[in-house]
Parts: sequence; structure tokens; C-alpha cells
Amino acid sequence: MKDLLFAIAAGLVEDKSAIKITQDEPDADGVIVFHLSVAPDDMGRVIGKQGRIAKALRTIMRAGAAKQNEKVAVSID
Repeated sequence: MKDLLFAIAAGLVEDKSAIKITQDEPDADGVIVFHLSVAPDDMGRVIGKQGRIAKALRTIMRAGAAKQNEKVAVSID
């Protein structure tokens, strides 16, 4: 799942070296939270107008996780 998130983020940003992804342990509900951080100049590219790209990114991650019987959430820092 981490590789999928990195691949999506790398396609959106200009500074690929600034992409950092951390992963929390599953909480009580079994949800794994991925924290995505990018360069400040690329933040708008990842969030998109009215958060549309961020919402789409979260949807793709949830769909991929559902195939593996996992639950994930994405936090953009």
C-alpha cells in the first residue's frame, strides 16, 4: 500500500525527493493511517482544487486496501 501511495504522489509532484510516507500501527478498528508529506510548493498539487485530488487519492487507497482486506486512511501533512 505504501508503494501505491508513493507512485501516485510521485506522479503529482515536481520534487520527488521530498516525498515522505510514514505508517501508523493499526488502531482498535484495524485502520492503518498513512501520513504523506511533500514539499510546500507541491502541497497544492496533492490537495487539488477544493480537495478533489486528495479525495481521489484517498478513494484509490481505500479501494486497494479493500482488495487486501485492510482498512487505510491517508493524512496529508
